[in-house]
Formats: sequence, C-alpha cells, structure tokens
Amino acid sequence: MDYVLTEHARDALEKRRIPVAWMEHALTRPEATEADPVDPDLEHRLARIPEFGNRVLRVIINGKKTPPLVVTVFFDRRRTIP
Repeated sequence: MDYVLTEHARDALEKRRIPVAWMEHALTRPEATEADPVDPDLEHRLARIPEFGNRVLRVIINGKKTPPLVVTVFFDRRRTIP
C-alpha cells in the first residue's frame, strides 16, 4: 500500500521507536477502524501488536487523500481490542 507520512508522523515513529512495519500492519490490516470525532476526513486504524504485548497501535490517516496521508501514530494505552 502506498502512503505518505506527515513530518509529525515521521517524528512520532522515530521518537516513540515504532517500527514502520508495525505502522504498515495497522494501516493495511486494521482490526478496528473509527471515525475521527472532530475531522470527518480522518480515520483511525487500530491493530494489536503481538511483539509489543498486544498493545493497540493507533494510526490516524486522511483517507480522502491519494495516496492516504498518515497524520500520526501512537500506542493507545486506553484502547483494547477484544
């Protein structure tokens, strides 16, 4: 899947030491998706990362852009996926 990273997303991956492969996993094979509560152009894609204790990785994208624009990525400590 093609995508573009914002500068913030690139910084977040680096600072949070999140491997790009984990972000791509959540981006291409999300276990859950959520609409953004503020911006209708944004979509939240969530996936558990087994290599990181099954914590939920949240990747926020602008799916209306072609290719999709990755806005940010982070581990969501409050979210679980059953």
